[in-house]
Amino acid sequence: MSIEIKAPTLPESVPDGTIATWYKKVGDSVSRDELLVDIETDKVVIEVVSPTDGVLKEIIKDSGDTIVSNEAIGAVEAGAAPAKSEAESAPAPAASEAPAVEANANDSLLSPAAKKLVEENNLDASSISGTGKDGRVTKEDVLRALESPQAAAPAQVASAPIPQSGGRIEERVPMSRLRAKVAERLLQATQTTAMLTTFNEVNMQPVMDIRNRYKEQFEKTHDGVRLGFMSFFVRACIEALKRFPAVNASIDGDDIVYHGYQDIGVAVSSPRGLVVPVLRNADGLSLANIEKSIREFGEKARDGKLGIEEMTGGTFTISNGGVFGSLLSTPILNPPQTAILGMHKIQERPMAVDGEVKILPMMYLALSYDHRMIDGKEAVQFLVTVKDLLEDPTRLLLEI
Repeated sequence: MSIEIKAPTLPESVPDGTIATWYKKVGDSVSRDELLVDIETDKVVIEVVSPTDGVLKEIIKDSGDTIVSNEAIGAVEAGAAPAKSEAESAPAPAASEAPAVEANANDSLLSPAAKKLVEENNLDASSISGTGKDGRVTKEDVLRALESPQAAAPAQVASAPIPQSGGRIEERVPMSRLRAKVAERLLQATQTTAMLTTFNEVNMQPVMDIRNRYKEQFEKTHDGVRLGFMSFFVRACIEALKRFPAVNASIDGDDIVYHGYQDIGVAVSSPRGLVVPVLRNADGLSLANIEKSIREFGEKARDGKLGIEEMTGGTFTISNGGVFGSLLSTPILNPPQTAILGMHKIQERPMAVDGEVKILPMMYLALSYDHRMIDGKEAVQFLVTVKDLLEDPTRLLLEI
């Protein structure tokens, strides 16, 4: 019995998707819930698994083809056994061919997603312990190995020959849908908004003192959640947004929409491009819950498992270029939001304090905003409020 493989139901905000990678060929055996194909949309990558055990009978939509919700992309012959190839029906190899057989056996213990990760990261598959059925190495096993470099040493591969006579190599690859969509939105933001950026700087010493004093106790109390800087910035922005609601608003045509809640987007870098998952109702989250959510967003972004619902909406965005060493930048708006805060590297600088020169850990802050909606006065006051709350974190507790 032939069973159709259908694309999943896409949200209204995602009209279509593109077939990214098929992990099986026609005639290959498949298992129920085994990963068959990745579908790339403007926001996320969706994994499609086999509906049953059997053999992949047909591929209707190949890599690069565009699909819509619930469209048939292939078919599986349920319960069928894979056809034997000439190599499989040939006599058993001699002892001298044993190493090749062993290598093929190792490959067969890798799931398609795991095999792709192993090849991309040049890992030695034999050193990775499998937790799947019959010792099969899963995608999660490879990810754990990547987090612990000692667990999987890089495989030795021959280096590519270097072109002689001064040859220059170029490689042309298609832009992923996610990166293309990000580029389109960033270009749209610069062309359709009256974007302006205001700057300030904050003394991070008070926050660093709190973090150094309580980080071990915080981690023990909250089951391994680490106390970082992002939670302080999120809390400071929430309080500032309450005082300056225009910074938390959005523009819809000729209307201004004021939001009575704070959904904070946190820009996260992923292998496929920049994504902005959203902390829903951030005002009701503790520092621990904020840190935990941001950590989970980072892990999901790295694994390509962020859901579309996790990245839609948002009333204000925070982008932390400081983790990559950026000292100063002008972040671009995330429409239809009207403001975005840019964090940067903490740099020790000589500062004048009460008539004396002191070395303090300083961070530049940048607030880009839509001047159609926010006046310069409001933008500057918002940024000064964030600065004051971070330089005296007691204000966050007292809400003053």
